[in-house]
Amino acid sequence: MGTLNKKVAIVSGSGRGIGREIAIKLASQGAAIVVNDIDEAPAKETVADIEAAGGRAVAVVGSVTEDGFAERFVHTAVDAFGGLDIIVNNAGYTWDSVIQKMTDEQWTAMIDVHLTAPFRILRAAQPVISAAVKAGVAAGEPVPCRKVVNVSSIAGLGGNAGQVNYAAAKAGVTGMTKTLAKEWGRYNVTVNTVAFGVITTRLTAAASDDGTIDVAGRKLKVGVSRQLLDAMETQIPLGRAGTPQEAAGAVYLLTLPESDYISGETLVCGGGFHI
Repeated sequence: MGTLNKKVAIVSGSGRGIGREIAIKLASQGAAIVVNDIDEAPAKETVADIEAAGGRAVAVVGSVTEDGFAERFVHTAVDAFGGLDIIVNNAGYTWDSVIQKMTDEQWTAMIDVHLTAPFRILRAAQPVISAAVKAGVAAGEPVPCRKVVNVSSIAGLGGNAGQVNYAAAKAGVTGMTKTLAKEWGRYNVTVNTVAFGVITTRLTAAASDDGTIDVAGRKLKVGVSRQLLDAMETQIPLGRAGTPQEAAGAVYLLTLPESDYISGETLVCGGGFHI
């Protein structure tokens, strides 16, 4: 019996990296998981790993920015597992440049994936949550505390040179979180943000010539220079970058029953580092 037994969670961007670890962590505590990735193979791999450990999971493949994705994602949770208790908006990537070299496409891509996509998922979830609450009240049952955790970054709190698009989108996540905490309190839903610092993933690993990701047919270079990584780590009080498992732990904290009276807050998971 885990702490999240009988809960149903959707986790965007959970085929790889931090999202994968979030899905595995929640599943290890009893939650049924709707896994998502833009690519089929990593999504199915996460599902297989959860099932191999005795958990329950299904995959919804596709980009969170696609029209109709949000409704498909949310309704898969209801159709496969009978409800929706936890929403983790995690999917995203970076596409950096200084402002004078940044294109409209770069700007729009970051706003779409980090801000518009979570907005659409939460909008699609509202009728499901509202109906479940009304049904519970009508039946005389206690209303369970549902959870939303939006993933942000310390770049959204303090800005970061070369990331005006990413930082602006992540700052917008804070406003969305605080607003939904006010709107959804009446449903007994807590809405919080986790802002990550330097977490070791394929997006933040030491840069190499072949360090790219494919997003909608675009090959984007990822990674951070070894010199910059070393400089950042010297400023982290804990002396190192975080792991995806540690990042997942921060999200898990905000899904626990012990966090039922915490809402509208931003938890920084950065080893003490702030921009």
